[in-house]
Amino acid sequence: MEISQVPDNPLVQRYASKEMASLWAPLNRYSIWRKLWVALAQSELELGLLSEDGKTPRIKQSQIQQLEANIHNIDFANVETHEQRLRHDVMAHIHAYGDICPEARDIIHLGATSCFVTDNTELILMRDGLQLLQKSLISLLDAFARFARKYASIETLGFTHFQPAQLTTVGKRACLWAQDFLMDYHEISHRLENLRFRGVKGTTGTQASFLALFKGNHQKVRELDKMVSAKMGFTKIFPVTGQTYPRKADSQILETLSGLGQSSHKYGTDIRLLSHRQEIDEPFEKEQVGSSAMAYKRNPMRCERMCGLARFLIQLSGNTADTAAVQWLERTLDDSVNRRLVIPQAFLSADAILRLAINVTRGLVVNEEVIRSEVNRTLPFMATENLLMAAVGLGGDRQNLHEVIRTHSHAVMADLKSGARKNDLLDRLQKEPEFAKVNFEKVLAEGRFSGRAAEQVEEFLSEEVDPVLNKHKEWTNQAAVIRF
Repeated sequence: MEISQVPDNPLVQRYASKEMASLWAPLNRYSIWRKLWVALAQSELELGLLSEDGKTPRIKQSQIQQLEANIHNIDFANVETHEQRLRHDVMAHIHAYGDICPEARDIIHLGATSCFVTDNTELILMRDGLQLLQKSLISLLDAFARFARKYASIETLGFTHFQPAQLTTVGKRACLWAQDFLMDYHEISHRLENLRFRGVKGTTGTQASFLALFKGNHQKVRELDKMVSAKMGFTKIFPVTGQTYPRKADSQILETLSGLGQSSHKYGTDIRLLSHRQEIDEPFEKEQVGSSAMAYKRNPMRCERMCGLARFLIQLSGNTADTAAVQWLERTLDDSVNRRLVIPQAFLSADAILRLAINVTRGLVVNEEVIRSEVNRTLPFMATENLLMAAVGLGGDRQNLHEVIRTHSHAVMADLKSGARKNDLLDRLQKEPEFAKVNFEKVLAEGRFSGRAAEQVEEFLSEEVDPVLNKHKEWTNQAAVIRF
């Protein structure tokens, strides 16, 4: 077997979905270029663009039909030959398109500048990419909702500073993760709702070339801008541009994807911590190998991969921020190479991360006995505040009571750290005269040590998550099979 000497892209070969990889593939990108050229020519025809004699239609329907018939018929070898000669990718594609559409050669790119195809295509790709991510987020939120409802009342240790704090529930903690991703969903929805098209603006954004084509008819130039944008699925258009659409739009979108990376890293890290405590495990397949040397190991490799990809994604947003900041006047070309690298990688990374998050969430394993054991081990510490208030209510001195609890608590913790199996704090306190009047059994029975956690789960899901899921029911069962 011949081994390829071309470096691969792990995001394409291993991690991202075929749908997202296909979206950013050359065939799709350059087919969109051709669709834009067809939309431009068709709109110019519909607006009655005339030849120099002022009588003859400049564009024929037969020319457009030839262009339409060859949108996907791209000879990339021919394109490369032209680019080697011309050193200009857009001109190379114009020539290659003209080679297979000889009748339409002279109307391709009529009045346009390179950014008509490059910039508008990027906006189309980002729109379609955001829609794919939006669908994945719905599937993820659905998985979180199912998990949170199932474990809404299962009490577990809450942590601050990664030290045991008050109790929460497994379902409530899942709602914290879900809330982050719900914020990402709303942010992506906002970006989609407000995404604008560059449209038909000409070389420096003044539309001068199109004004010349239409013999000074400003209204037709405005209509051309709207018609082409509508044909490509956009109702909102940047009112003014330089040669490019504002690169701030890229920065805003990449920051949105960075936010998704932040949510994912937080989620993946929490599962890794809980896995270490043996409370919750990510899915582990029957023949999966955790370590090549230590056969017993069950590593949280999916969450580790999610965190690694998330760090990569988070950092990419800095590139688009810098690019937006350093564009000179109507444009410079230093943005081109950076955007070719950064934008597709960001969408591929975000897609791969969400596929992992869905896969993990659907297969989470909750080890309830371990969780219960840890709760029982720590619960006496949690109960001390309730016991303190009960004793104060019966006439006890709060400061003296606090000191008794503090002294015994530290002693018990020292014993536990030395290997003691039982937390006997309550036994110790019951023997102290300061707590003699307190009904320990009643205080413990009445104590809601996880507060309103279970109620918060249902309130959050029914008020915040369910309306979003109901809006997109067709997306909730999206497959998220990971290849490796």
